[in-house]
Amino acid sequence: MPTSLKPQFEEKRFALRMALRLPIVVSGRAEDGSAWSEPTETDDISTLGALFQLNQKIEQSEILYIRSHRPDGVPVEAKAKVVRMSAGNYGTTRVGVSIQEPKDAWLRLFVAWIADDNVDEGHEE
Repeated sequence: MPTSLKPQFEEKRFALRMALRLPIVVSGRAEDGSAWSEPTETDDISTLGALFQLNQKIEQSEILYIRSHRPDGVPVEAKAKVVRMSAGNYGTTRVGVSIQEPKDAWLRLFVAWIADDNVDEGHEE
């Protein structure tokens, strides 16, 4: 690992991660305090977070709220902290977040989609 990386940027990469295009709605507050909300989809999700692209301007360590649905339609909302940002497609920002709470609801969302994905693959003929 390069010595230029600070320990605070070391990640728990042991989290199970999967490329999954999951529709989500991300919301937060702008600098002026106004609320914003933007529909997008994940590039991938993990048991501890997600990676997606946003048009909205955000800051490192900002708190965002992510809404989605499990395959059975049950809604899930989680509070997330921005841990990574980089240039995305067409002027967007690729955003990596760490789920803050409720972590158990996010884990159930992840497991439900992985299980649903595996069931679909098993029924192909």
